[in-house]
Amino acid sequence: MKVILKADLKGTGSAGELVNVSDGYAKNYLLPRGIAVEATAQALGELRNREAAKQHRLDEDKNKARETAIKLKGAVVHVSARAGQGGRLFGSVTTKEIASAIESQLGIELDRRKIVLDEDIKSCGSKEIEIRLYAGVTVKLTVDVAPEQV
Repeated sequence: MKVILKADLKGTGSAGELVNVSDGYAKNYLLPRGIAVEATAQALGELRNREAAKQHRLDEDKNKARETAIKLKGAVVHVSARAGQGGRLFGSVTTKEIASAIESQLGIELDRRKIVLDEDIKSCGSKEIEIRLYAGVTVKLTVDVAPEQV
């Protein structure tokens, strides 16, 4: 019997998947517990609609990420931090500070977890960083760290 799973089921499949199971397993376990629904024409149509809507949302998210990448490409963000002699910072420049600088200077709201730092920024000067906006959509950005004026 073909059923559409409503929840993940170890050894059978994941939620939203169309699987073929034995009649007894479906009638005595899956259907009474609400874990699955029988794969009727209506249920299959709803499944296709849900998958199409999910794919549409993913495509929109990826397009949004590409547009943001175009805006960020080659941009320079200025960050000021407290520094001692020789341009050495007290602490380091964090991804949170970089994200807030991008928002204030470029007007682009960005989640700090998308900013990738190979190593901590602990000195003044320019540093190129990578921002992973979406799977397969990355952009390079320059962060210019200047000593804070006291």
